[in-house]
Amino acid sequence: MLLTASDVPALVRGAALFGSGGGGDTRDTAILLSRSMGQGVELLDPEHAPDDTVVVPVGLVGATSVLAEELPGGAEFTTALRAVERWTGTRAQALASIEAAGANALTALLVATDVGLPVVDVDLCGRALPRLDQFSIAVDGLPLTPLVLCPPGGSLVVLDHARPAQVERTVRSVLGSSGGWAAVAFPPMSLEVLRRSGTPTTTRRCLDVGRRLLDLPEAAAPARLEAATGGRVLGAGRVVEVVRSSARGFGRGSLTLRDRRTSGLLRLEMENEYLVAFEDGAPVATTPDVIAVLERRSMQAISCDRATRGSEVVALHLPGPAFWRDAPRLDAVAPRAFGIDVDPVLLPAAVSP
Repeated sequence: MLLTASDVPALVRGAALFGSGGGGDTRDTAILLSRSMGQGVELLDPEHAPDDTVVVPVGLVGATSVLAEELPGGAEFTTALRAVERWTGTRAQALASIEAAGANALTALLVATDVGLPVVDVDLCGRALPRLDQFSIAVDGLPLTPLVLCPPGGSLVVLDHARPAQVERTVRSVLGSSGGWAAVAFPPMSLEVLRRSGTPTTTRRCLDVGRRLLDLPEAAAPARLEAATGGRVLGAGRVVEVVRSSARGFGRGSLTLRDRRTSGLLRLEMENEYLVAFEDGAPVATTPDVIAVLERRSMQAISCDRATRGSEVVALHLPGPAFWRDAPRLDAVAPRAFGIDVDPVLLPAAVSP
């Protein structure tokens, strides 16, 4: 499948939705991608590419909100990719997204336009997740290293022989002293490994759902939104409270809206992403499913850090990737992994638009 500049608006809309309130602002990345697409980027179906295709997952880590202050020089992502190739002595034959949500749903495509490689439609999260040790390969017991960081300015940090929890701590330490964000390249791996320990066809999911969202009329009825996304509307109404705090370097807090249909209160707990929805105190949706908040008229996704009191919104629950349904994997991304003591409340995996 060939992706072109005409596909970027739909990708942006879908990527913001599956960011579940996080994943970073897609606007700046979308502008860069639209300008650099040229003849397009080849998106490979992971089921049809050769097993031994060497794939390097690439992306952006850190606070994308500071990109406007610490602008990319333009070469950070390619520099990180070439560095991990040198360190491992292995040349990439294709790229992959680290998370097909938010800004990172576009980042691998942007790098691909620079290096002339295809992108395999598989990623390491299936939605936005806040910690590197929650990435699919880490949860499956595979190493995250050697990993290369390239912060703004062009310096390089190579991290090797470290366990996932050590990788997470070290990367956060580097980001805190180098501008708040960095390009990242993970170790080269075979497509066979990514098929087993990745989440497939997530870029295509962003594109397909994004197209349907763009086709919706202004202030679409809940039933039309559900049909377009394969999710269910949890509530629609005015935001009556937004509470924010900071813990472990992540944005913690909650958003509460009053549902116009029932007059009940819907509270969303968040840590960079929306994690759990409570309806009048009872959990009704949780991670690893996707909880999204959309502006009522435009149906644009609203991130956790941009939610404001008084906004008219719709809260939407979408099924998460099948990868996270298995019990050992589920524990790594379920509410208790974020310190919220509730059992997972998930939509049936078979639900689809």
